[in-house]
Amino acid sequence: MKHGLLLLLLSLGNGIFLSPSASAGVASFAATNQSITWTSLGGNAAGQGQSRVTWGSCVFADGITTCTVTAAYTGIGNGGTLTAVLAYAGNGLSPLTVTSITPGNDLVSASLSSGSFLITLTPTNGEAATFYQPSISLFFNTPTCTLSPTCSVGQVGLTAGATISGKMNGTFDATPVIRNSQGVISASAFGGFSALAPGSWMEIYGTNLATVISREWSGSDFNGNLAPSTLVGTTVKIGGLTAFIDYVSPGQVNAQVPSGVPSGPQPVVVTTAGGASLAYTITVKAVEPGLLAPAVFNLPAGQYVAALFPDAVTFVLPPISGAPTARAKPGDTITFYGVGFGPVTPDSPAGRIVTGENHLQATFRASFGGVSATVTFAGLAGGFLGLYQFNVVVPNVAASDSVAFTYSLDGVSGPQSLVIAIRN
Repeated sequence: MKHGLLLLLLSLGNGIFLSPSASAGVASFAATNQSITWTSLGGNAAGQGQSRVTWGSCVFADGITTCTVTAAYTGIGNGGTLTAVLAYAGNGLSPLTVTSITPGNDLVSASLSSGSFLITLTPTNGEAATFYQPSISLFFNTPTCTLSPTCSVGQVGLTAGATISGKMNGTFDATPVIRNSQGVISASAFGGFSALAPGSWMEIYGTNLATVISREWSGSDFNGNLAPSTLVGTTVKIGGLTAFIDYVSPGQVNAQVPSGVPSGPQPVVVTTAGGASLAYTITVKAVEPGLLAPAVFNLPAGQYVAALFPDAVTFVLPPISGAPTARAKPGDTITFYGVGFGPVTPDSPAGRIVTGENHLQATFRASFGGVSATVTFAGLAGGFLGLYQFNVVVPNVAASDSVAFTYSLDGVSGPQSLVIAIRN
C-alpha cells in the first residue's frame, strides 16, 4: 500500500472557540470548583485594558506548568464534564494575555502567546472529544475586584495592578467552521485551485475540523483497498456524497473528492463530535488538472514542476544542498504527477487504491520550451489514490535551468506557470 508518498506530497496544514452566544454544537458551562484571576497590566496605546490570566490548580513538573479547570456542561449530546487545560513551558507567568475591549463588559477575550490550550468534553454517554485553539472568551459571575472602582473586567484592565477573580462561566462552541475565504481548495501542492474534479484531492481549512491535534490515515484505517471515509470522528461530504479522508487536524482536513459528484456549485460539509459545519460552496468540474509543483520548489528561477528520474528518488532540479537532484537531458524519460485529470479506462473509482493497468481518457500533451514531448504513459499511478502519473521523454531543447514546461488536456492549456532544469 504505497499511499505514504501521496501524503508527503499533499500539503498539511487548531480549534476551540468560547462564544458569548449559544448555537448548534454549543456547550454551556459554569466552573464551580476553580477560580480564575485577571491581573491588570494597564491600558494599552488604544486605551484598552490588558491583563494576565492566572488559572487555579496549576502544577509545575518536568519543566511544564499545567493548569486545569473543570466544569459541568450541557448543550452537546447528553452533557457531561468539561475540562480546560493550559500547558506552557517554565514556571513563570501564564502566556495567556487578555485584552478587555469594552470597559464595563464582563466578556474577556484571551490570546495564547505560547504553550497549548485545549478543552475536552466528556459526555455522560460516549467518547471524549478534545478541541484546540489559541484564543478563548469567558464570563464572570459575581466577580471579586481589588484596586478597581468597579467590578467590570474592562475597568480592571485599565487600572494598573488591579485584579479581578471569580468563577468562570460561558459557552463553548464546538461546531466545525469552514473559513469563508479559500475554505476549500484543490491540493495546494498541485496548484491550489478554487474548483475541484471528481477523484481529485481537496484541502479544507477552518476551526474545529477535528478533535485531535493531527492524524494521518494508516494501513489499519483501510478496508482492503478501500480508503477510510471517517478519521477519528471527522467526516466530509461534497454534493451529498461522502469523501475519503487522509488527514485531519483542527485547522485542516485533506480528502479525496468522491466519484459521481455532479458538475456545478456543490456544498462541502464537515461533521465531527461537535456537529456539522455550515456548507461551503465550491465549483466542481469534470476536470481541474494540476501537476505537482510544491511551494518548496518555488526557487529564484521560478516555480519548478516536480519531476522524478526513473530511480524515483532524484528530482529534476538544479543542484540543491542536501537534496538528490539532477538536470534532465534530451532523451531522458522523467515522471510527473498530478491530480484532477479526469476518468481513466478501465474505470478506477475514487476511494480505492489503484491496482490495475489503466490509461487516461483525455489526451495529455507536454512541451519543453515550446517543443512537444513524447508521452509514453498517462494514467492513474498504481498503488495510490487519485494520483496521476505521466512518463515523458525530454525533447531536444537548449540547456537552461529555467526551461518553460507547459501541458494541455484535450487541447486546453494547463493553468500553471512552470519551469524545469535541462542540460545537454
